[in-house]
Amino acid sequence: MTDLNKRSLLKVAALSAMAAAALVGCGKEEPPPAPAPAPAPAAAAPAPKPEPLKIAFAYVGPVGDGGWTFAHDNGRKALEKEFGDRIVTSFVESVPESADAERVIRDMAQQGNKLIFGTTFGYMEPMLKVAGDFKDVKFEHATGYKNADNMRTYDSRTYEGAYMAGVIAGAMTKTNTLGVVASIPIPEVIRNINSFTLGAQSVNPKVKTKVVWVNEWFNPPKETEAATSLINGGADILMQNTDSSAVLQTAEKMGKRGFGWDSDMTAYGPKAHLGSAVINWGPYYIKATKDALEGTWSNTGSWWGVKEGAIDLVSVAADVPAETKAKVDEIRAGLKAGTYNIWKGPIVGQDGKEILAKDAVADDKFLGGVNFYIKGVEGKVPGK
Repeated sequence: MTDLNKRSLLKVAALSAMAAAALVGCGKEEPPPAPAPAPAPAAAAPAPKPEPLKIAFAYVGPVGDGGWTFAHDNGRKALEKEFGDRIVTSFVESVPESADAERVIRDMAQQGNKLIFGTTFGYMEPMLKVAGDFKDVKFEHATGYKNADNMRTYDSRTYEGAYMAGVIAGAMTKTNTLGVVASIPIPEVIRNINSFTLGAQSVNPKVKTKVVWVNEWFNPPKETEAATSLINGGADILMQNTDSSAVLQTAEKMGKRGFGWDSDMTAYGPKAHLGSAVINWGPYYIKATKDALEGTWSNTGSWWGVKEGAIDLVSVAADVPAETKAKVDEIRAGLKAGTYNIWKGPIVGQDGKEILAKDAVADDKFLGGVNFYIKGVEGKVPGK
């Protein structure tokens, strides 16, 4: 290559380098890198879980009484199963129907419970008083008749179970004498004694019923003494409106027959047991809690029976005649359908005077005021 050609190539290279430098000097830069993608929006924090509804129960007896309080506590357990962690329940057992009831119920409200159940008639006045001081708490009173803006009543038609038991008693008695161990002389209990007798008389008009009052809901020694007295007086089949299994156990011991009350008591006297008139509180407690959770609670009371699945006669003994079992089944079906009326005239009192005229049907107001014995029940209503 000649010197001239070399010089030409060097000149071209130099000019190219100068041009590149000029471009840089004029601010020509490489494009900036693409911006990083915006970060994804943070997931919204979950809404805080609502605090569980606190629910408390005041029980008149021990949860192990095998009857009334045991049935209520089964209802409380059904509530927990239904609502899970949406609720928290607690209870105080063996709360007397006295000033202690007000103290216990007031403490329940102060502890933050927003739904409180008082499970016996004698809590009515104490609960009404506490309800006036805690307007943001809902109070439910079993078997009573007074209410307030934040307090309502609930009850079960135990007389339906008593009547079905009576049908069996009337068919099975050999002495035509039945016995009832009774607790407190209020309409609820008197109505059950009469209904038991009406059921027995529907299949055996010769039946008479003797009553011994113990003036307590739960007192096994007194219940045992009363049951023994009735058997010694000629009763061969016993019913009770008390809360323990003592009456059925006494019948078992003395070779007689009897019924469980409020809960299935078969295990307490399997040879004596003719059937148990039971209460299922679960459906009502679930409804009441749903009302409170959903803001639909009102102070309108409820009185549930066979129709609502609250009352039944269960574990009927194998030796009860088939036709008697069929009659009980027929009555149960009629009560469920609303076509069978237990308190339908003619019904007369002990003095022979007509209480309900032929074909007349007692309404709930009438039933709520029953304070008399019908014909066939011996003795006098205490205090009358």
